[in-house]
Formats: sequence, structure tokens, C-alpha cells
Amino acid sequence: MDSDERFTAFVREHTQALLRTAYLLTRNAGEAEELVQDTLAWLYPRWQQVELAEHQLAYVRKAVVNRYLAGRRRLSATEVHFDTSWERASDRPVDRDRTAEVDDRIALWAKLGELSERQRAALVLRFFHDLPDDEVAGVLDCRVGTVRSLISRALSTLRVAGDFADDAVSSQYLRNVT
Repeated sequence: MDSDERFTAFVREHTQALLRTAYLLTRNAGEAEELVQDTLAWLYPRWQQVELAEHQLAYVRKAVVNRYLAGRRRLSATEVHFDTSWERASDRPVDRDRTAEVDDRIALWAKLGELSERQRAALVLRFFHDLPDDEVAGVLDCRVGTVRSLISRALSTLRVAGDFADDAVSSQYLRNVT
């Protein structure tokens, strides 16, 4: 299998995971697709370097986060774009009124958009990908203390802004968004 075939196989296998990460960062399905596509196009000529990495998916995920932080288009903090195209329908019958949960998700989604890109990236990597602080620090190219500070400030902002508890901004919430 040559390098082009390995690149194609990687893209087929990991695009959905990369899109979920990009969606949580950009908060917009179209921008997420563009971010992933731009990152993969940027990495394609350097694919042999990616193949030398111990964890290729982590390497590409880091590239997605870095390209996002390096200046991707940012939604205005006043705009709320709640893209439901990625919502998953439940196969279970609804046994209770989930209106309050939906309202909380919409409010939290809007507040996530008000966080800085680095704070949002730290939350996505920590809670969605369940990465430990030292790995988040590696992706964001900063110290572990900085990661903890970013996450702490982000959670504090979310708590003050909407009375959200820590468990509201958990991997469960972030997994349900995508």
C-alpha cells in the first residue's frame, strides 16, 4: 500500500471523529467540514511525517485544533447557531418532558460560543476526548497549569453565566451535541 492509499484509508476511517471535534470547536457543521478538509489538504503533502507519528489520529487532531486556533473564522458572541443537523434521534420512547434539558443545552451552546477559542478547545479535548491535562497541554502547546487554568476559567464563566454545574459541561453533554 503506497502513501496515497494509506492517506485515503486514514481519511475514510477517521473523518467522522475529526468532524465531531471540529464541530465542537467551530459550532457550525459547514465550518467544521471546511476546517477538517483544509487540515487534511494541508497535511497531504506532509503525510509521510504524519505516518511517522506514534498516534496518527492524535497528530491530525492536533493539526485541526491548531488550524482552528490560528485564525479560523469566529462566530460573533451574539450569534447563536444551533445546528441540529447532527442531532441523534433516540430510538427510545420519550418517558418525560425534556424541554428543560433542551433549553439548558441551547443556553449552554450559546455560552460555549462566548468562550475564547483556547478555552473551548481545552474543554473539547478534556471532556469530549477525555484526554488528561498533560495531553491537552501537548495539543495546545502550553503547560499543564495553563490547561487547568483555561478549563477552570471556562467552567467558571459557564457557571456564572447560566448556573450550569460542572456535570452540565461534561463528556456526556459534549457527546450529545455531536
